[in-house]
Amino acid sequence: MLHVAAPAKPAEGEPCNGCGLCCAAAPCPLGMLAGRRLRGACAALIWSDSERRYRCGVVEAPRRWLPWLPAAWARQLALRWIASGSGCDSDLIPG
Repeated sequence: MLHVAAPAKPAEGEPCNGCGLCCAAAPCPLGMLAGRRLRGACAALIWSDSERRYRCGVVEAPRRWLPWLPAAWARQLALRWIASGSGCDSDLIPG
């Protein structure tokens, strides 16, 4: 269940707006490792009240989720796994 104030999912290819739909549906491989779950919402998906959007917890707090990796490495790994900056790649339909 997504936050009521979450933005609507952007069209595929459009910039990510933090709607959280993709991460609420299933964790990425890094999210599986960080949250120790294979299905369901990513445990590292966090809501930002100030930004009114979802954020990747591994990007925001890498030491919490991957304490055995240097924080800068964990953050870079997370940005790569979530394809930060490449646009929405989710074909999920909200509803």
